[in-house]
Amino acid sequence: MTGLSRREFVALATASIATAAARCTNQKAMTERKGSTSDLVGLSAINAVARLTKGEVTAERYAAALLERCQQGKALNAFITLLQERVLQAARAADRLRSSGGKLGPLHGLPIPVKDSVNTKDMPTSGGTPALRSFEPKEDAPIVRALLAAGAIVLGKTNLHELSFGWTSNNLAFGAVHNPYDVQRIPGGSSGGTAVAVAARMAPLGVAEDTEGSIRVPAAMCGITGFRPTTTRYVSTGVVPITPLFDQVGPHARTVGDLALFDSVATGDWSSLPATELKGTKLGLARSYWFSDLDSEVDRVADEALRKLQDAGAELVEAEIPDLGRLVDLTTNPIQNHDARYALKEYLEKYGAGVTLDQLIAQASADIRRDFRDLLPGGKFFVEDAAYKVARDVHLPKLKEIYREYFARTGVAAIVFPATMIPPPLIGEDVEVMIGRKKVAFETAVARNIAPGSTAGLPGLILPAGMSSGGLPIALEFDGPAGSDRSLLALGLSAERALGTIPPPRF
Repeated sequence: MTGLSRREFVALATASIATAAARCTNQKAMTERKGSTSDLVGLSAINAVARLTKGEVTAERYAAALLERCQQGKALNAFITLLQERVLQAARAADRLRSSGGKLGPLHGLPIPVKDSVNTKDMPTSGGTPALRSFEPKEDAPIVRALLAAGAIVLGKTNLHELSFGWTSNNLAFGAVHNPYDVQRIPGGSSGGTAVAVAARMAPLGVAEDTEGSIRVPAAMCGITGFRPTTTRYVSTGVVPITPLFDQVGPHARTVGDLALFDSVATGDWSSLPATELKGTKLGLARSYWFSDLDSEVDRVADEALRKLQDAGAELVEAEIPDLGRLVDLTTNPIQNHDARYALKEYLEKYGAGVTLDQLIAQASADIRRDFRDLLPGGKFFVEDAAYKVARDVHLPKLKEIYREYFARTGVAAIVFPATMIPPPLIGEDVEVMIGRKKVAFETAVARNIAPGSTAGLPGLILPAGMSSGGLPIALEFDGPAGSDRSLLALGLSAERALGTIPPPRF
């Protein structure tokens, strides 16, 4: 303080404090204007794009917030590939486009996680299996091209059940994906990584894929929304396959509005989507198939959710679908078990993976090697060509016909039922589970309810219905007639409001 009088020092100190206070106020205002990290990661895709487009927050700032959240949740193992600097570079490019007055797409600056079975040309597409760990396709899958053309950024490639051959996402090659509501439990599969990323606020919208429940089971078990469109509504080539008859890409999100946004980008259908009035809307209940032998907590939450829909004016129509279970047994597994080896061989050759099917299976994890051995001649799930043709050409058309007849007879807008028979089980409980005092095959408990709709090619919408007493998400599925995708999403907008929200995960 040499050379300063006491009065001068006090004056200078007071001025410094005032300046620091003003700087803090300005920084706080700037943070509020840009949005705190916690606020940004909680945005829906629609709200995030609106803020990015208006310049209320930069794409770089938003991407950084999501990447920070990804790091916070790294132990959930949602991603196989996450190239942070590449994401930030793409975000800066989005900011430059906006600053220069360029035309902005409907997904401007939005980072989107992509299931690692969907081809991306600038990062590996592993299918969750060791032989494809370094495989980089020469071009993006059509769904990825559509998203990028709309202004999106690939956030990363998400972990999955190896080769999409299961519902747990307990990947022995890349590690298990963990449910954000309870890290000891499965997130569902096969698109477990995308569901976890969306549920854990690492991104508001993600790319998944569904052959027999791989969008819907993870959405249900992670407490988010999921949409499997009518089969072939979105182009699903450029994806590690099981069968072209059932394979279908689709979105995970936290709101139905975001699912509808994805649908518009994927199809080019930007028609308005007003919420369907629930009052007077008929919803079908086929209790003998979808509501039997449920876990008591699933039963309770489902009943409460149905009452909420009724209170909002929906009319529940009790009507069974004759022969449903038998036709599902004659179609779902026989078609998949026959097609898997042929479709996967064709994929490896078409996209230049550099490995044969035999080499891929030889390097796969033990559980996947066992599954594929069972599909080969002499294996317990081998399907002869003659039996396959009957399943494809006789039983599958009959399954689709009984659904058409059901919707015409009842006049229901959708069938509603619990997505799975159980809440998320513990990692490793993948052979049998206990429902009450009864042992039930894991495959039955997880797949019985979701198999009919995807086999028949129907659009299916998952909505969170509530929480178990143990704090685990439980969901309803709404299946509409084939081709009713936009109507089903419009119904979902109202059903979502009637059912309410569930608490986010705290991990």
